[in-house]
Amino acid sequence: MLWAGKTKLMGETFVAMAGTKEGEVLAFFLALMSALAHAIFAAVNKGGVDPYLNRGAINVAYSLMAAPFALFVFPLPEGFLIPVLALSFFLHIGYEWLQAGAFSRGAFTLVYPIARGIGPLVTALFALIVFSESLAATQWFGLILLSGAIISLAGVNMIEKDLASETRHNLSVSIMLAIGAGVFVALYTTADAYGIRLTANPFTFLAWFFFLGGFGFPFIAAHRYLKMADRPALPPLAVRGIFGALIAFFSFGSLMLATRIGKVSEAAALRETSIIFATGIGVLFFHERVDLKRLAIIGLIAAGAILIEVH
Repeated sequence: MLWAGKTKLMGETFVAMAGTKEGEVLAFFLALMSALAHAIFAAVNKGGVDPYLNRGAINVAYSLMAAPFALFVFPLPEGFLIPVLALSFFLHIGYEWLQAGAFSRGAFTLVYPIARGIGPLVTALFALIVFSESLAATQWFGLILLSGAIISLAGVNMIEKDLASETRHNLSVSIMLAIGAGVFVALYTTADAYGIRLTANPFTFLAWFFFLGGFGFPFIAAHRYLKMADRPALPPLAVRGIFGALIAFFSFGSLMLATRIGKVSEAAALRETSIIFATGIGVLFFHERVDLKRLAIIGLIAAGAILIEVH
C-alpha cells in the first residue's frame, strides 16, 4: 500500500507538469536521456553473439524486473487501455524483429541511421493526425534537417564501406529492414504516447508495457536459439540481457514520459540525437571511423534539434 500511494502521488505530480514551462524543460531532458540510453541500448543489441538472442534476453530481463510492480504495486489495466497495450505489444514485436534482422545483416552505422532518420518525420505526421499537434515552420525545417542529416550519415557510411565481403542482396535487404524499423518506430511511438496519456498514472502504463514485453520476442529468440548448431553460453547472454534491460527502462521509459508531458513530435525528434551518441559508440566499440564529413553531419543533426526546440 505504501508503494502504491507513493507511485500514485508521483504520477499525479508528473501529470500536473503537462502544459507548463517546467514540463517542457523536463520533457526536453527526458528526450535527451532517452537518446543517450537508446544509443547504448542499440550497441548492446548489436554486439554479442546474435542480435535476436540479445533482444530476447533483454526483454525477458526487463519483464521480470517489471513483474512485481505490474502485479503487486499498480492496478490492472483499465478495459479501455487493454487494446492500446495489445497494439503496442505487437508493434514492438514487429520493430524488434526488423531491427534484429537489420543488425544481423548490415553494419551498425548503416542500418541504425536509416531507421532513426525515418522515425521522426513519420512520427510528426502521425502526431498531426492522432493528437492534432502543430509545428511551427522553423520546427518542420529543423525536423527535415535532422532526419535528412541522419539518413545522409547512412549514405556516407554505405559509400565508404568496403562492400567486397557483402552481396548486393544482403545490402538491399538490410536497408529495407532498417526502413521498416523506422516506420515501426513511428507507429509504436504514437501508440505508446496515446496509451500513456489514457492512464491517470503514467507509471501504470510503463509497468504493464515492460512486463508484457517478455511474452513476445523472447519466443522468437528461443526458437532461433534451439535451431543453432553452436549455441552460445547462457550466462553471458543473461548478463547482457540484464544490462540492456536497465538501459531500456531509461530509453523507452523516458521517451514515453516525455510524450506524456510534452509534444510527441518534439520528443521523438530529440530522441534521434541518439545518432550522435551512437557515432561515438561505433568509434569506441566497433572501430568505425569519424571524419570531417561525419562531424559536419553531426553538426547538422544538432542544428536541426535546436530548431525543433527553439520556437
